[in-house]
Amino acid sequence: MRLRILTAVLAVLLIVTGCSREVKIPEENKVEVKTEQNKNEDIKKEEIGNISQEEKSIDYNKIEANEAGKIMILMYHGVGDTESEWVRTRENFRKDLDILYQKGYRTISLNDYINNNINTPAGYTPVVITFDDGLKNQFNYIENNGKYEIDGKCAVSIMMDFAKDKPEFGNKATFYVYYPVPFRQRELIKDKYEYLVKNGFDIGNHSYTHEMLGKMDAEGIQKQIALNIKATAEYLPGYNVNSLALPYGSRPKDETLRGLIAAGEYEGTKYKNDAVLLVGSNPAPAPNNSDFTPQALPRVRASEMNTSGTGMYDWLKHFDTHPEERYISDGNPKTIALPKDNKEKVNLDSVKDKELILY
Repeated sequence: MRLRILTAVLAVLLIVTGCSREVKIPEENKVEVKTEQNKNEDIKKEEIGNISQEEKSIDYNKIEANEAGKIMILMYHGVGDTESEWVRTRENFRKDLDILYQKGYRTISLNDYINNNINTPAGYTPVVITFDDGLKNQFNYIENNGKYEIDGKCAVSIMMDFAKDKPEFGNKATFYVYYPVPFRQRELIKDKYEYLVKNGFDIGNHSYTHEMLGKMDAEGIQKQIALNIKATAEYLPGYNVNSLALPYGSRPKDETLRGLIAAGEYEGTKYKNDAVLLVGSNPAPAPNNSDFTPQALPRVRASEMNTSGTGMYDWLKHFDTHPEERYISDGNPKTIALPKDNKEKVNLDSVKDKELILY
């Protein structure tokens, strides 16, 4: 680990401008957003020109870099026709993506998050998107003239279309599935899995038959997790399923049994979960933060119903009024930049071969 303390503002060539992140959320849940258009245009120009951010000087004060801040791991379930507590309408799902984009969020994979490999552009905030249950409306194929094509109404299609229009947003997400029929089209499971992996999505473990692991014994826990791993391997040989979203958020109270959530074996099938996701209702600590606990990562419900003040829009508003809590990238995955007053929040062991920059 190298430590650099900046005592003066660097001479800079700004990647982004310091635009307002204010968002007003009326009672009827319509959202007015002051966009970061100048930011977006700068990033697009940089990407088009294939200019490495690492070659540019960053004014950490200007972009308010804080790589010990909080990151939302969003939790979705259904995406369908009618809004409910666990279902977003397609229109609202598109709205979610657009508001995240306009407010300076960019998708990253869960693996990059837990591995401290965050390559989000300078001045922007990473966001992790997850889907539970492997529902048909998350990823659906329809038949057209004897051929299967992706249903334009499903979540995967909506994300792909959005990323095509705004490629800098990305299309990273993890789908937590259970069996026997993830995505509810048995004959197309392999095709769907291969499409997801090819297009940058990930597949996670949601137990074998969506059971409450917190109420099971050692054998039951290992069986549920391992059989999911085994089933996925039948469709994707060699694919590494390394994270688990707890069904119902249920996990054992006994520490020994909790250890079997992280790693275990059943009838010759071994597993190791580098991350375990809760149903919890708050953002997660940065991987550099001393509070980072990958075996109990909280998530934020991407919903506007019955959120008790802890849904995605509640947290977006919170970060507007408390921007110092939000993770802001410095644009360089080899460095960790944050205000010097936040130094005590950093787990120095997590820095490893990166450079810690305090300004």
